[in-house]
Amino acid sequence: MNARYTLRPNADLPIIYLYRQPVDFRKSHRGLSAIVQLELGHDPFQGILYVFRNRAFNKLKILFWENNGFVLYYKSLAEEKFHWPGTNEELVTINGEQLNWLLDGYDIARMRPHKVLQYESVC
Repeated sequence: MNARYTLRPNADLPIIYLYRQPVDFRKSHRGLSAIVQLELGHDPFQGILYVFRNRAFNKLKILFWENNGFVLYYKSLAEEKFHWPGTNEELVTINGEQLNWLLDGYDIARMRPHKVLQYESVC
């Protein structure tokens, strides 16, 4: 059986924040929630998704509060880079559908995806 499993944010989410600056990916939920609260002035316990990227644009983390704890979603691309929206704003607002496009490798501005990769082994 060749089932495909995905853990994805709901495409119907109306608001998701992309933090524009790269973050140190050694940060866990505590460090990222501190950015949300101290730098952005937002309440990290509201259940809103915050997306962070590394300096190389090949990894991202999504942070959100779910009832009784933080959830941290992490994606690392094997090749290529995430296409981060170009703007001077510190925080960019997108919706759930756009976030899923970003996770699929689309350049949201150009609607062009990454190529699909098929590997046989991790070594």
